Amino acid sequence: PSGLLGIAPSWYKSREYRSRAVREPRKVLAEFGTEIDSCQKIRVHDSTADHRYLVLPTRPEGTKGWTEEQLRPLVTRDCMVGVTLPLGPQFNQ
Repeated sequence: PSGLLGIAPSWYKSREYRSRAVREPRKVLAEFGTEIDSCQKIRVHDSTADHRYLVLPTRPEGTKGWTEEQLRPLVTRDCMVGVTLPLGPQFNQ
């Protein structure tokens, strides 16, 4: 959602990055400092040069029963573009 995240940087739209994100998502995420456990499934949906979705359906530990309003601050811009995981509950102010 560009209205929320802003304009995607040129490297994000590049054919090389897009191909790598689909082909080797764990390696690409690791370059951003995000390590995903090998037993966690990663799905990459590369819809256009401007949008691709990495679905990491992981609820942060300690947030069971939280409302959407409580969870919202844990989902950062980097989380939404698929380069990091949601923050832990200690970041909910």
